[in-house]
Amino acid sequence: MADELARLLWGPRAQPRRGPKPALSLDGIARAGIEVADAEGLAALSMQRVAELLGKTKMSLYRYVPGKAELIALMTDRAVTAPPVLTGDDWRADLTDWSTALYLAFARHPWLLEATVGARLMGPGELSWVERALTALDGKGLTGGERLDAVVLLTSHVRGIAQQSRASGTEAEARLVAALAGVLREHGEDYPATLAAMTAPAEGRDQALTFGVERILDGLEALIARRAGS
Repeated sequence: MADELARLLWGPRAQPRRGPKPALSLDGIARAGIEVADAEGLAALSMQRVAELLGKTKMSLYRYVPGKAELIALMTDRAVTAPPVLTGDDWRADLTDWSTALYLAFARHPWLLEATVGARLMGPGELSWVERALTALDGKGLTGGERLDAVVLLTSHVRGIAQQSRASGTEAEARLVAALAGVLREHGEDYPATLAAMTAPAEGRDQALTFGVERILDGLEALIARRAGS
């Protein structure tokens, strides 16, 4: 199973020297799967739905992709697209741009939040994001493990904010804030810290993505400076 997935994601698909041209391609199948998942979510995705979209039979898809798990892996690697080009001049700015671009990828394809969890084999597209972020931290005095952990930390923060945005939505969040404000008007004396935070000037609020990225980078910067001075 793992070898088959590695071949699908990383290896060129062998083409017959003779005979009819293949009716389908991995890219075409993946794009059809992305179309279904974008419109209806991963729960609606099936080999049958993709086959119908392509005007083919479900059995014809199995000549190219063994099953749904492999299909999702192919879709994921194509949906993430290419990571942003980083300047290399300012590692903080580079990782901020990287984090913002990752958030936008999750926003374009919310099903990626479900598809990119757990132990799994990454394809070249997804792994290029890791490579780009690690490169931004080259030469900063961090170990390989620390650089990997930094990427995991940034990714986890971005995922958390994207997940929250997906679950609530702008209108639902506005209704929740209004309802909470009403509750605090009656019970604010029991939750003074929450009341103070909610009634503080709006500047700087609702920027959890940026705030979290900056604080993570602050920590990395402090570690880099400590290593440089030791």
